[in-house]
Amino acid sequence: MTGCGGGGGGDKKAADANKEWKPTKDVKVIIAYKAGSGTDTGARLLLNNAKPYVGQTMVIENKPGADGKIGWTELTKAKPDGYTIGFINLPTYTTLAIQPNAPFNDQSIVPICNHLTETGVVVVKKDAKWKTLKELVADAQAKPGVLKASTNGVKASNHTAAQLLAQSAKFQYKAVPYGGTADQLLALRQGEVDFSCAKVADIAKLINGDKAELRVLGLFAEKRDPQLKDVPTLGELGYYNKWYGSARALVAPKGTPENIIKFYETAMKKTMDDPKVKEAHQKAGMATDYKDSKALGALIKEQMDFCKNVVTKLYDK
Repeated sequence: MTGCGGGGGGDKKAADANKEWKPTKDVKVIIAYKAGSGTDTGARLLLNNAKPYVGQTMVIENKPGADGKIGWTELTKAKPDGYTIGFINLPTYTTLAIQPNAPFNDQSIVPICNHLTETGVVVVKKDAKWKTLKELVADAQAKPGVLKASTNGVKASNHTAAQLLAQSAKFQYKAVPYGGTADQLLALRQGEVDFSCAKVADIAKLINGDKAELRVLGLFAEKRDPQLKDVPTLGELGYYNKWYGSARALVAPKGTPENIIKFYETAMKKTMDDPKVKEAHQKAGMATDYKDSKALGALIKEQMDFCKNVVTKLYDK
């Protein structure tokens, strides 16, 4: 995957693609999840501070529904003129992209840069009877298919996390899909389900302080997180032993010229390097993880392979 869209059109088009470009009006940024979701929260921390580097206002449009498919379909069909870009979530985007008759694929987008990389976690209510992941797993094994887990959609990122846990720990459960991570965690907090899998940033404000509502039982990582030093990795307990989580990244529609991609790549790097922006992310329990368009393209390819070779097998009947 490259940062150059289109192709053809002769010398003039090639020359235009090499000209310096910058937006002269507001830029629409499509978020395929509802306001208040992890993706939306992180995007606003970034984009609300980007104007000094972009020169224009970045206007977020939330287009939730169908596990991200509604927003991403609109994004991939947008005019590739630099005035509509958007966020994708990996591996949810690539999971949907390999489905039969999918309205988009990995070639429907041009990578700009990665924003966040979030590690997966297993969580329960703060007052749940399970104090450890081993206890939760033992209960689930003793009652096949009885325990319920909320997810952020069928085959979406947190559903995949639950599948990785269940298959590696050899238990059955009932997945209950919700409209997104915010709704999924609300269902857990309200006691509608027994456990959930989400990402560290999604639950950061829900696990600390006197009014903490959730407890973290396990981490989808190869080593412990210093901020969650008492939380074991799944691998330590004999379950899934590789990193799993979500990348949140900016992309443009297929055909977007290279000079436009380069502009946003540079502007977002400057925004993420801004000390004020870094501090805002840290206060929200997030850490920026900038990857340029080339590195993001490689990550998208890697995630396509992961979805084809690993994720598809998780949902085999």
